[in-house]
Amino acid sequence: MSTDARFWIVVPAAGVGKRVGADIPKQYLDVAGKPVLQHTLERLLSVRRVTAVMVALGANDEFWPELPCSREPRVLATTGGRERADSVLSALTALAGRAADGDWVLVHDAARLCVTRDDVERLMETLEDDPVGGILALPVTDTLKTVENGTIQGSADRSRVWRALTPQMFRYRALKEALEAAARRGLTVTDEASALELAGLSPRVVEGRPDNIKITRPEDLPLAAFYLERQCFE
Repeated sequence: MSTDARFWIVVPAAGVGKRVGADIPKQYLDVAGKPVLQHTLERLLSVRRVTAVMVALGANDEFWPELPCSREPRVLATTGGRERADSVLSALTALAGRAADGDWVLVHDAARLCVTRDDVERLMETLEDDPVGGILALPVTDTLKTVENGTIQGSADRSRVWRALTPQMFRYRALKEALEAAARRGLTVTDEASALELAGLSPRVVEGRPDNIKITRPEDLPLAAFYLERQCFE
């Protein structure tokens, strides 16, 4: 594999985030004086080795042109799809002709605005010589129960369970082919690692920070603001 592989970032941002219960898509909600997506892109663009960031947007996104980062030279945009995997695949297709087969692609949630440059750089450095790639993740500390119809059926072995975070980093061609294969089989993949797993590969995990949270519910907004403020003083 080429040692001069470049690093691209894909940000699926075509969703509306219904669980937040807002009038606008969650990636444009204000946190600490900026839209969520602006925070996210600023964090990603602070990583020097990133060649460009491809953002997959909703077809009728009226908020994107107002975002300062939309005019950054290293920011590209394309139209996403209905599901996360559709948006990622759309972004990868838009990168065809720019990204080489062996280049790295880091897929990052638009709503994970607290990701740190150190975490992204550590993921790159740890996995850049790996044949498959991997993800930022956190070991689970809570006791996990398997439940059916409201009744506990058993307890999962938490020593073997990690929470998947983003970015998730894989080779351009391998990721694109894995997502295309899953789509042809009608399989739903909720993250990129799942697609690689279905292709018979074994991604690695790199432990990330617990403050790399995703905006999902209204109560996540003040928590994200708290983490952003705390990170500024580290």
